[in-house]
Amino acid sequence: MTIYNAFRIHRDQDGHRVGVEELEVTAPDAGQVLIRVAYSSVNYKDALAGTGRGRILATFPLVGGIDAAGIVDASADGRFTPGDPVLVTGYGLSYDHDGGYAEYLRVPGDWVIPMPSGLDPRNAMILGTAGFTAALAIHRMQINDQRPEMGPVLVTGATGGVGSIAVDILEHLGYEPVAVSGKQELYGWLRELGAARTLGRDELPGGQRPLEKAVWGGAVDTVGGELLARITRTIKPWGNIASIGLAGGFALDTTVMPFILRGASLLGIDSVTVPHQLRTRLWARLATDWRPPHLERILTTTVVLEELPGVFDAMLAGKTHGRVLVDLGNS
Repeated sequence: MTIYNAFRIHRDQDGHRVGVEELEVTAPDAGQVLIRVAYSSVNYKDALAGTGRGRILATFPLVGGIDAAGIVDASADGRFTPGDPVLVTGYGLSYDHDGGYAEYLRVPGDWVIPMPSGLDPRNAMILGTAGFTAALAIHRMQINDQRPEMGPVLVTGATGGVGSIAVDILEHLGYEPVAVSGKQELYGWLRELGAARTLGRDELPGGQRPLEKAVWGGAVDTVGGELLARITRTIKPWGNIASIGLAGGFALDTTVMPFILRGASLLGIDSVTVPHQLRTRLWARLATDWRPPHLERILTTTVVLEELPGVFDAMLAGKTHGRVLVDLGNS
């Protein structure tokens, strides 16, 4: 019998509580893979789930963590062999299935991505769901004909995981990313990642008219709410807005004018239910031509399971930036 450590989330008559617990390893059922997890990461969704401030989990108790990367320990799926490096993000992790904040993770083989050549479990989890989401946003914008010559691409929430990686990838691909953040002390860091300019939220052009002066060739928005509404009014003709987050609110008060008079497109980005073939293709690109050049600079903190509650609180308070890596001690 093998015992392992896992960060578990409970909600019952005693309220919301979390902590590191010992669990017993269970052999994979038919079609499943058992992964010895080396690294995970902390995303905004993980912080909401871990603090109970967001209705993220569908069942309790559950191991947290929407990301995991490591080595196959045992497999009941013919596509995977013990020793294979793999990663898993999204699907039901930390929703209705135990997640990646554990030394072992048992998941359906259909959820598992073979580690692309050029990545290992550590740098795959520096990317994690945040990096995959940024890549998905840029992919959807390019499918919809977003091109560098259309003008600067606005990136909101730029000091967060998705935003910082989007800035890095966009600049690498020849776009002109303009980073929006309320953290002026990190403007230099954003420019090091490739931001052509940095703006505070109150510096964004545009007022309340249905259409304002067209400024942005496109946008990657991680904030939502009024900030997203303002972007719709200032997007250039045929520009694309990738909508990812709702830290600024889930309501969107805008008009149809940018869409019917400028041909603007609002693209919803859902990183959880991406088809396996596209998921595999995007991870391959993140390992090669779309790999962020400043990945190690984007990593700002590495923690162990016991430190997660403090990181969750700091993230929701806006006191973190870049990416937070979780070391499971199996590397």
